[in-house]
Amino acid sequence: MIPPKPPSAEGRSSVIRLARAFRRDLLSALPARLYRAWMAEYRSPLIHSFVCNDPALVRLILRERPDDFPKSNRLKEGLAPLLGNSVFVTNGAEWAHQRRIIDPAFEGGRLRESFAALWAATDATLARLGPGETDIEPITSYAAADAIFRTLFSLPIEHEIADRVFRAFRAHQDAQPIVNPAALLPLPDWVPRFHSRRTRATAAEIRGLIEALVAKRLDAIREGTAPDDLATKIMTTPDPETGQCFSGPEMVDQVAIFFLAGHETSASAMAWALWLLAAHPDWQDRVAAEGAALTRDFSALGQLRATRAVFRETLRLYPPVPMMVRQPRQPEVFRDRDIPKGAQLVLSPWHLHRHERLWDRPDTFDPARWDSDAGKASASKAYIPFSAGQRVCPGAGFAMLEAVLMLSRITAAYHLTPTAQTPVPVARLTVRGRDGIRLRLTRRQS
Repeated sequence: MIPPKPPSAEGRSSVIRLARAFRRDLLSALPARLYRAWMAEYRSPLIHSFVCNDPALVRLILRERPDDFPKSNRLKEGLAPLLGNSVFVTNGAEWAHQRRIIDPAFEGGRLRESFAALWAATDATLARLGPGETDIEPITSYAAADAIFRTLFSLPIEHEIADRVFRAFRAHQDAQPIVNPAALLPLPDWVPRFHSRRTRATAAEIRGLIEALVAKRLDAIREGTAPDDLATKIMTTPDPETGQCFSGPEMVDQVAIFFLAGHETSASAMAWALWLLAAHPDWQDRVAAEGAALTRDFSALGQLRATRAVFRETLRLYPPVPMMVRQPRQPEVFRDRDIPKGAQLVLSPWHLHRHERLWDRPDTFDPARWDSDAGKASASKAYIPFSAGQRVCPGAGFAMLEAVLMLSRITAAYHLTPTAQTPVPVARLTVRGRDGIRLRLTRRQS
């Protein structure tokens, strides 16, 4: 058993009705035929979009000609108050400059250096857990925030500023609409943007707290007392082409997206993974056995094969970022259809990962597929939880390390069972449970 897909809007032809559905939930607003279609076109007076499920189109846009299909400028509209000009929303030369500085911080050797911080974050999570029924989403959110602060700034989540950032971010998420009107309206730059007072206030609070952390770290770097963590690495790495490092304000933008991407997406995926383990006791037993045998030796992570397969399957069924949007710089022809310059090209991991013509039993939770030739073949064409190509998430390796470590150790410590309340996925900033994700935890014998 897995949580059901949200009901789709099959048959809704009215633009107004579709727009209202989008504001309730992005996933259920789209028609069920997208789980079989190679491409679909949607046109309204405000937006012209194409959902691209054909693996050849996904490969063309993300891997073969990524410079011809930059991120949509409309993406920036809703996220600008918090993310500024971070690497998540920029394009072109500015994006390339940012990635040349950021990428070295996430190279393979740095993952080994992050292991101790992630182990400590897991220890802290286990200390906070207790037996009984609980909504697991706030727990994974707190755990992921703790992990990102420990690895980024060498601070536990209990540190005053870290805790305030976490709580402000939760408030920002609650204040953020699912679809921001600014992302739907093609407005010139001089027109004021539509952001609620609460959205602006929570974003300003988060950025103010991050500014304080960045300023303190810059002082420590100048004094030679800064710890060797991700923040120091990123703030002291020059662009190899220009020799320039990030300025203080630029670093605030980057930290904001590191926190969003490194906390919110991981929290979503781990919550769904724990629910899936609760619903599938056979896989839970395998993951628990791996966690019980785990040692503090970094190389021991290679033994977590079942845990890794479970997490990959979770990312297939519940990709934290369900959709990505690109726009063509020039007119194109896709599958004999004219694609105008500036149209919205929607790449949907949510639909691609469950596509009925690309996966065997697409709605079935089956981690064993990752060891099969058929599963690997499907993944090579239709699996993009971290995007792909030059804009693949630089923290993908970090996310995998964090998740397999936390999932294996939590499952080794507690037996998980589902409650009567089956979670229903909805798209907010990430894919979450509409009413949370509730589990019952029972402490295992040592």
